[in-house]
Amino acid sequence: MQREEKQLESSLESVVMKLNEIKSQLVGMLFKIDHDRDSLNWPTFLDNFALLSGQFSAIAKVLSHDKTPPIRNLTVLPLILNPEREEELLRLTEGRVPAFTHDLVPDYLRTKQEPDVEHKLIQLEHKAASLSYDAAQKQAATFNKVITHVLDIVSKAREEWESEAGARGGTGQTSSLTDTHSLVAAVGMGRGLKMIMPGPGAPVGPGMMVAPGGPGRPVGPGPGMPMGPGGQPMGMMGKNPSGIKTNIKAAAAIHPYSR
Repeated sequence: MQREEKQLESSLESVVMKLNEIKSQLVGMLFKIDHDRDSLNWPTFLDNFALLSGQFSAIAKVLSHDKTPPIRNLTVLPLILNPEREEELLRLTEGRVPAFTHDLVPDYLRTKQEPDVEHKLIQLEHKAASLSYDAAQKQAATFNKVITHVLDIVSKAREEWESEAGARGGTGQTSSLTDTHSLVAAVGMGRGLKMIMPGPGAPVGPGMMVAPGGPGRPVGPGPGMPMGPGGQPMGMMGKNPSGIKTNIKAAAAIHPYSR
C-alpha cells in the first residue's frame, strides 16, 4: 500500500506540474488576445496551440505509463462541506473557489457529463452510427467543398487587401524637381524661351520692321534698338495723351555765371 501511495503521489505531482504549464500557456494566450490583439497574427496563434498540444501529449504519456496507477479507478469524496469562506482553499485554488459548498461540489467533483450534454452526445453518436458509408462520404465531400469555397473567398479578400495596402504604401511621385527648376528659370530669367515669328501676311505691329528679304515680312526689332516698357522699342512707341497739365517757361539765354 505504501508503494502504491508513493507511485500515486509522484504521478499526481507530474500531472499537476504539466497542468500548471498548460495553465500558464492558456493565461499567456488569453493575455495576448486581450492586450496584443492588433499585433497578434495567425502563425503566432498556431504556435501557442502547438505548445498546448504538446503539453496534453505529455500528460497522456504520464497517465499511460506503466508505473502510473490507474487514476480513473480512484474516487474523490468530499469529507467536509462548509458554506463559510476558507482562506486556505481560496489560496490553493488561486482565488477561484472561496468555499466548498453544496452547490460547487457537483460541478468540481463531477465524473460524468451533465445530463443535457450527455443526452445530446448520445443522440449525435446514434445519428453518426445510423449513416451509411456512401452518405457519410457525400456529407464529407460537401463539407470539404464548402470549406474550400470559404478558403477561396478568404484568400481572394486577403490578396485584394494586400494589393490595396501596397498601392497605398507606394504612391507615385506627383512632382519633378528638374521641371520645377526649369519653370523657375524660365519665369525668372527667360531661360529656354523662344520668340515665335508671325507668318507671311500677318499685320506688322508696333516695334516691327520689314525684313530685307522681301516686303510684308515682319521681324523683330532691329539690333541696337532700345526697348521700352511693355517690350516695345523706344523709337516706335506711340505717344499716350497725358492727363496732367504742365506750364513750362522758357529758360533765360544768359549764362548764370557770366560777368
